[in-house]
Amino acid sequence: MSMKNEQLNPNPHERYPRPPFPKQEQEVPGTEDQMQPKADHGEESYVGTGKLEGMKAVITGGDSGIGRAVAIAFAREGADVCISYLADVEDKDAEETAEYVRNAGRKALLIKGDIRQESHCKEIIDKAVAEFGRIDILVNNAAYQMAHEDLHEVPSDEWARTFDTNITAMFYLCKAAEQHMKPGSSIINTTSVNAYSPSLKLLPYAATKGAIQNFTANLSQILLENNKGIRVNAVAPGPVWTPLIPSTMPEPENFGADTPMGRPGQPVEIAPAYVFLASHESSYIAGATIPVTGGRITI
Repeated sequence: MSMKNEQLNPNPHERYPRPPFPKQEQEVPGTEDQMQPKADHGEESYVGTGKLEGMKAVITGGDSGIGRAVAIAFAREGADVCISYLADVEDKDAEETAEYVRNAGRKALLIKGDIRQESHCKEIIDKAVAEFGRIDILVNNAAYQMAHEDLHEVPSDEWARTFDTNITAMFYLCKAAEQHMKPGSSIINTTSVNAYSPSLKLLPYAATKGAIQNFTANLSQILLENNKGIRVNAVAPGPVWTPLIPSTMPEPENFGADTPMGRPGQPVEIAPAYVFLASHESSYIAGATIPVTGGRITI
């Protein structure tokens, strides 16, 4: 993998847009075309080197944000990609992501629906196996969040929705996919810097990200101890500029300003961690988390 750059070693503080951004607000879950500034998913910059040649991947939340960047990177590294996404409002984003995959010469499969339902999670896996023949990489990336200032502002049904989307669906998908994954396959879960330093405004979301951290470590041990040969790891992004931010966070114009780099990450900056964990270059890494946090400490 390489990234096209105008200079060899760009200053990380200045490489991408810094807040303040224009004032903006979107309805949940948000879409790419309404974001200001536009997010960078590697559309122009990501260059693959065959790290995932011939592999078959499933990515939840693959229509936009980090999921889109990972789909583009995987395809340019040689993988066919199944893109799972939630709702009609995301159709345009999903189709655009699929087009990038196809333009890389790889197959793209789109599956829409709610991963809170175990039957839909099984449908995603079954359709991917029917289309691709197997699954080599499962990326559990889809997530839900809402910001609140106070515990009593969090509706009980929202708490349940956050856990059902962020962690219970992960269990459903891993359970359905594992039987179709051969030794050497990889499961990659998206946790968050919130697992280490939880945001005061994201109680349900941060709690799920801590759960994902534990789930990743535990499942990794189970699969290795059972000689499945499937590695399970996680990526912990810091603040990343995606449609989820203007649709769920207050004052998105200042998002990421409190990182040591002074800006949010762009999805393209997160994707290489997933490529590494999916590739055979990380064959001795399991039960681990790679932080990609703009300098926020995770120890």
